[in-house]
Amino acid sequence: MLKHLTFAASALFCVLTSLAQTNDPFCNQVQTMKNMVLQHHYQPKVINDSLSTHVFDLFLENLDDDHRLFTEEDIKTFELDRYEIDNYIQLNLCFFIEKYATALTRRIKSSKKIISALEDEIFDYSGRDTLRFKPESTFKNLKDDDAIQKYWSKRVRYNILYTLIENDSILEQIKTDFKRLEANLKPKLIQKEICKLEELQNRLGSIDNFVKEAFLNAYLHYHDPNSTFFNTSEKEMFESSLSNDQYSFGMITSKNEEGDIVVVHLTPGGAAFIDGSIEENDVIKSISSTTETLETYCVSNQDVLAFLSNQNHKTITFRIKKQNGTLSDVELTKSISKTEDNSVTGYVIEQKSKVGYINIPSFYSDFETLNGRGLASDVAKELYKLQKENIEGLILDLRFNGGGSMKEAAELSGMFINRGPLAISRYNNGETSITKDLNRGALFTKPMVILVNNYSASASEFFAATMQDYNRAIIVGASTHGKASAQVILPLGTDERLGFVKLTVEKFYRVTGKSHQSQGVIPDILLSNLYDNFKTQERFEPFALQNDAIDGVRKFPKLSQLPLEELRRRSMARLMDDTTFKSVEALNALIIKNYFELDSEYLLTLENVYHEMTAYRHQWEIINQPIIDHVSDFAVINSSFTNELSTYSDEQNALNKSLLQDIKEDIYIEEAHAILLDALELYVMD
Repeated sequence: MLKHLTFAASALFCVLTSLAQTNDPFCNQVQTMKNMVLQHHYQPKVINDSLSTHVFDLFLENLDDDHRLFTEEDIKTFELDRYEIDNYIQLNLCFFIEKYATALTRRIKSSKKIISALEDEIFDYSGRDTLRFKPESTFKNLKDDDAIQKYWSKRVRYNILYTLIENDSILEQIKTDFKRLEANLKPKLIQKEICKLEELQNRLGSIDNFVKEAFLNAYLHYHDPNSTFFNTSEKEMFESSLSNDQYSFGMITSKNEEGDIVVVHLTPGGAAFIDGSIEENDVIKSISSTTETLETYCVSNQDVLAFLSNQNHKTITFRIKKQNGTLSDVELTKSISKTEDNSVTGYVIEQKSKVGYINIPSFYSDFETLNGRGLASDVAKELYKLQKENIEGLILDLRFNGGGSMKEAAELSGMFINRGPLAISRYNNGETSITKDLNRGALFTKPMVILVNNYSASASEFFAATMQDYNRAIIVGASTHGKASAQVILPLGTDERLGFVKLTVEKFYRVTGKSHQSQGVIPDILLSNLYDNFKTQERFEPFALQNDAIDGVRKFPKLSQLPLEELRRRSMARLMDDTTFKSVEALNALIIKNYFELDSEYLLTLENVYHEMTAYRHQWEIINQPIIDHVSDFAVINSSFTNELSTYSDEQNALNKSLLQDIKEDIYIEEAHAILLDALELYVMD
């Protein structure tokens, strides 16, 4: 009660000042977003103290996720807002955001000063200080500037020792030349930490932009983890990632160890490839449009991608440093090129029978045309080629497929069943609709295995669940991510500078009425996975939508029950003494112990850091060796059509050979293939 009275005492003044804020872009963003969530979100939450405290926590986490910038005193100051954010939103008061931008700017400046001063400090590696490692969930904000200074001193010292050991695995050699090696490395690693802080300072163009977008995302993530704010560049990047065609400069960039933005790949046929002036490993020093320039030193690769993706930056001048040290300016204009990651190719696996293999990276689509063709169309083309090879079965690989277009997932589902309902959508008003296969007939009717893992999500799960419910395919691998919701992108106004909201507007259910939301699609045959217990699935996300069920479709034309019990028995018998899958389980346990559950401390000395690093590395190498040495007995070949294409260039031929070898060495594809052969045998027996 007291806090409401305290707030009310200043509310009148705030209401008056809010009249001057109505034209503030951030105020407009908050109010429009609030109204949009209330109107369109699948499960909008009440704007009250509960919302306030949770948005507050998410906001601070977005600003300082490792709790190493703000002090305990800063947090005490911020705590005054814990139960007031709902009031600020309801009364359209935006002034509160300024203190967070000011505080973050001050803390970055202070941390840079503290880190810079370390250059004059004589580091102590005698073991007087202790290193403490603990799970991230237990991180707390540091008490004051002294605590921050001690933290950075330890962190830089540890980074120096870690890097020295990484560069030279022989301890005695490091000891012999330690003084010189440490003196050379120290300023580089100090500058690297300063550069990371400057990246944060430059994030999204300014601290002000970063803090405001952090708040908008906190508000949306309180409603569910898949609702998010996009600025114009982020929207462009997101849509490009789901498209089979990309309007771009045709290059992939990355940040190297020296902090430079480097060209790591040129897309064949893209603008940079055709121009010929830019080569792989060139360093990009700056990028300039007609209206602005971005110097690339101490900025993140994400910000570089955002600048290049900006739809207003159609022509850009790249300041390039060649490997021989010369500088040149290259002007490029965006062009349409095929997104290489969003493509599918069919292969033939031969052993006893011929079976097809297709990896599906995402459910990409063509957003530029009304009836654009994407993933489903590409799979249909590859399936046609594979059937020319007389395949008896098919493996579809959806591991690490994060989803994409539900339209593509529905079309792909329809290719493998004759007819019937595919899923049920439910909206925030309780109404439901059924997604149906509109095209009678199936393109492929032979046995199928679908590979999934913890990172198969959304549209991937839609497809896998449909195939499972229809008894159309054997699902193999690990339980999937558990995202059974769909989002739409909505503008926050006619002015695109206000940004966009990707908002969860519906949940989808299996034809049975069950849901895999926050549960995942559970495979028919489970296989040990390197990522088990990483807690990356949706159910571990704060404020994830809950699992529930609705009335399903009473009758749908599912096929006869698959011989799952016998297939499981055979798979378990095969893997009982399999050294590769035992290695996967051991590696998983090693990662969990050393990263997710690590809670230990030891003295800060070269010997102790060396022991910790080499002990982990040694364990990893021993456990991983059976996986490295493993090669499957089956043969992997191209379809006749793909074989012809691979001879067109040396680059394509080399890439093709690498892909064929990857398939042959993949233990999950090998077991999926064995399960498919078992299924073919059991179908014949039946």
